[in-house]
Amino acid sequence: MINPALQPLSDYTFARLNRMLENVEPAADKRPILLSVGEPQIQPPAFLSEIVAANGNLWNKYPPPKGDLAFREAVTGWLNRRYGMPDGMLDPERHVTSISGTREALYQLGFLAVPERKNGQQPVILMPNPLYHSYRGAAMLGRAEPVYMNATEENNFLPHPENVAPEILERTALCFLCTPSNPQGRVATLDYLKRAIELARQYDFMLAVDECYAEIYRGDPPPGGLQAAAALGSSLENIVVLHSLSKRSSAPGMRSGFLAGDPELVKRYGEYIMFGSASTPLPVLHAATALWKDEAHVEANRAHYAENWQIASRVLGNKAGYREAEAGFFVCMPADDAAGLTKQIWREQAVKIVPVGLMAREDADCVNPGDPYVRIALVYDTETTEEGLRRIAPYF
Repeated sequence: MINPALQPLSDYTFARLNRMLENVEPAADKRPILLSVGEPQIQPPAFLSEIVAANGNLWNKYPPPKGDLAFREAVTGWLNRRYGMPDGMLDPERHVTSISGTREALYQLGFLAVPERKNGQQPVILMPNPLYHSYRGAAMLGRAEPVYMNATEENNFLPHPENVAPEILERTALCFLCTPSNPQGRVATLDYLKRAIELARQYDFMLAVDECYAEIYRGDPPPGGLQAAAALGSSLENIVVLHSLSKRSSAPGMRSGFLAGDPELVKRYGEYIMFGSASTPLPVLHAATALWKDEAHVEANRAHYAENWQIASRVLGNKAGYREAEAGFFVCMPADDAAGLTKQIWREQAVKIVPVGLMAREDADCVNPGDPYVRIALVYDTETTEEGLRRIAPYF
């Protein structure tokens, strides 16, 4: 009775990690430290809870499917400031919609942006490899063929869609890119993003740029997809970007973000919400509006993660293959046997990490580009972060 197309639902990274570790008992004499999940452990700003409480009278109201105008104007203002968008290019009515975090919207794009057939054939969804599991879920939802673009050291861990075979591009309906990348923390250049947009328009597919780590950076702010679109002209066709408050504001529990770009897709997303999904409740939406207007807490977050990176460099910097990421909060360390090392560290040190191979899929040559690495999340307070890293350092 279960739709067999749903099989990939059991393949997401942490379900696979839990199966891997189900018979491994962590060291009983140590407190567990989970350096596996990219879930910020520092608190969001206090005004978040205050605004939600102050708007408690709105829990009995159905929220608008695209978010209210104040939210969309706050997001538009932030995009204009952050990416230097030309005046008037972004219309909060046509180009922005509220979403329940990026995970849900990324998954739903498989339905919204993928036709039943593309040029008379089964459509394709391109995605980086390693990947966020919702990209693969989107292919499942859209009955599309997932085509994995390996992110390796040779391409600076940023796959190049222009290198995909033309016969595949002709079938492509949707392409996911992630910048800063997960888990390697590489930042796509403006020229890289411009080439991707031009390719999307040449082959008429939707380019979805997952920018959920864009505010956790050191040095120059990473460029964005809409910024690249502006550099190419005045059109936002064939491009959407997705942002979330989960990492930027340490508020994953809010389930609040936005999708911006192609006006037709934004319109369709709002219509889709009315039929079969949830929009952000108004008390939460009002708090999200305030968060997009405030930069002080984001700067404090960046400073915290920069301090964690200093700790990582101090503890792991002399280890072979250690490299500080350009953005985000993940360390990728080389490992000869990533799965075996993950089990050993959990058993002996009660620290949980992720074999990057669980985030990736084998390519046509039966090579998994994630196999040589483990991912370590720098999401705790500085003391816990240092303790966790010192426990695992001798294993590298």
